[in-house]
Amino acid sequence: MAFINGLEWVIIILVIVVIFFGAKKIPELARSMGKATSEFQKARMEAKKTIGNESIDKEKKQNSVDREKLESIAETLGVDYSNKDDKDLKNAIDEELKKQGSQ
Repeated sequence: MAFINGLEWVIIILVIVVIFFGAKKIPELARSMGKATSEFQKARMEAKKTIGNESIDKEKKQNSVDREKLESIAETLGVDYSNKDDKDLKNAIDEELKKQGSQ
């Protein structure tokens, strides 16, 4: 039994489409398929954008919680946390802990 290659399958499918829909409907079907593909791509891109925005929002919330924890620790240790970014605040906390540990 011989196998049918890809080109023969395409021809068979085209013949079936012509039989079911007629030659005049093929351009209309192609346009509909193109529009459907375009809408699918738009929806996929929108979903990716939405997912990306959600992950950014999660990251911002986590950073906010981390900052609150740092400020709480700094306040407990008596470290001034105003006008310091997270890195500077961590360094100041580490220095204060070393000072208190050596006493």
